[in-house]
Amino acid sequence: MSQINAIGLDSEETQNVIESLNRLLSCYQIQYMNARGFHWNIKGRDFFELHVKFEEIYNLLLEKVDEIAERILTLGGEPLHAFSDFIELSQINEVKNVSDGGQAVQSLVDGYSTLIKMQRKVLSDAGDNQDEGTAALMSDYIKEQEKLVWMLKAYLD
Repeated sequence: MSQINAIGLDSEETQNVIESLNRLLSCYQIQYMNARGFHWNIKGRDFFELHVKFEEIYNLLLEKVDEIAERILTLGGEPLHAFSDFIELSQINEVKNVSDGGQAVQSLVDGYSTLIKMQRKVLSDAGDNQDEGTAALMSDYIKEQEKLVWMLKAYLD
């Protein structure tokens, strides 16, 4: 017999969502650090444009890191907070020593593609658990990031 947690969700199903959110949190942390590094190290004729854009992106990512961690807490879990855990669980790789705008933008596109795919899975699992809070968060992220990927890809064309 399944148990119901304090916010009315199946405890076992919610634990699966928490684990998925922690994997997602790990990816967000790496994507954030990559964007931060691009902001610091970008060079070339698109410096001014990309420097500002990368700052905008890393600020958006940092906001989502906090929201995901707080959602994990809301669900009764514990968000990961050690960088070693992020490195171990992330499906996004660290990117080092990139100063080329095209390479940096492509890396962000690749990372966002991974995030979107993961968020669709979390959205589905949350929906199966009637976890509207998590589902709504993922839906909002997907919508925002699909547009961002389109814009970043347009820059590369």
